Amino acid sequence: MKVSVALTSALVAGLTLVTVTPAFAAGKNTNSEKVAKLLAPAQEMLKAKNYSGALGLIKQAEGVSDKNPFDVYTIAEFACQANIGAQNFAEAAKTCEEQLNNSFMTEANVPRLVHILQALNYQIKNYDKAIEFGNRAVKAGTASEEDKTILGQSYYLKGDWKGTLTTENALVDQEIKAGQIPKDQQLGLILNSCIKLEDATCQQHALERLVTYYPKPDYWLFLLQRVQSSSSSGNDTNTLQLYRLMLDTDTLKNPGDFNEAAQLAVDAGSPGEAQKILEKGFAANVFTDQRIKDRNTRLLETVKKTSASDQASLAKAEKDADAAPTGAKNVALGLAYFGYGQYDKAVEQLQKGIQKGGLRNDADAHLLLGIALLKAGHKDEAAKSFKEVKGDPVLERLASLWVLHAKAA
Repeated sequence: MKVSVALTSALVAGLTLVTVTPAFAAGKNTNSEKVAKLLAPAQEMLKAKNYSGALGLIKQAEGVSDKNPFDVYTIAEFACQANIGAQNFAEAAKTCEEQLNNSFMTEANVPRLVHILQALNYQIKNYDKAIEFGNRAVKAGTASEEDKTILGQSYYLKGDWKGTLTTENALVDQEIKAGQIPKDQQLGLILNSCIKLEDATCQQHALERLVTYYPKPDYWLFLLQRVQSSSSSGNDTNTLQLYRLMLDTDTLKNPGDFNEAAQLAVDAGSPGEAQKILEKGFAANVFTDQRIKDRNTRLLETVKKTSASDQASLAKAEKDADAAPTGAKNVALGLAYFGYGQYDKAVEQLQKGIQKGGLRNDADAHLLLGIALLKAGHKDEAAKSFKEVKGDPVLERLASLWVLHAKAA
């Protein structure tokens, strides 16, 4: 995942200060005569964007030996603005900070100057200073969205992954609490920091937030690959459930996975589901190797025949299931209806089976019921069923991911 971290020179150059006219009358805010004579034409040059000319006069003003305190402040202010205009960013960062720290600096202008100083220091890769000014703006409650973005990126580019996480997680939590959607870039910085720290739990949480607010297939693929690698092998039930979520999030891409998913569906007693899996694979042109394509073509033809005979026996199977003392046959029938896209009937049979009890895998039945409810358009009931998935860590995790997926469905 690539995270954008560059600010353009044009952005910083566009940040200009409010010009304060030097006062030449008597009083505390008064420039000396020598400095005033130099800064008056310098101010006109700034208005005309003649930054090099203005800097020449400002340099002369700096050389005046008997400057008063207001002269020092005014020279720093003019130098700050002129150096920004001339794109002398390192010098601008120095002179703007001198202006900020001067006792003549008005409180009203502090937030804007802090914003500029953060951007300037970020531009010259002085990330410690960019962080300092960014945190100052956040603490004062004056930080813009741009300030917050630069702050997180400064921590990241400095190589302070923990600092990035602390800052970005706090900002994201505030945004979510306020009913706002966190930015894709913020969540990306968090994920990249988790990866740098090699923190698997952190990565999982970051990816779950990404798929919640930005349910892109790439993010789902990244997340489900981690589920796939951490799941115990040899458990066909769990593997098939993982493939169901991958299919629904458009992250099943490997021809071998399509074939395995179809075979597992057949073995589970869901030939209709196997047929849909293979047909989706062919529609996506995943079977590019001719031998693999031929093998899956034969499998698809077999599955179609099995589906046809299976559907013809569903009425009898329903009577047998209803008469059975346990819910195993009802769940099996619910799975069959699920495979044929008859989700309301699937829900009915799965609920009967769960209510009767006596199931070999109660967690799998609740998960399948949740998926069927979701596909039948009953989101709230689906969420309740997903929460009932207990006892198998893999299925519990898949159920929680289905909840996230349902929010975006």
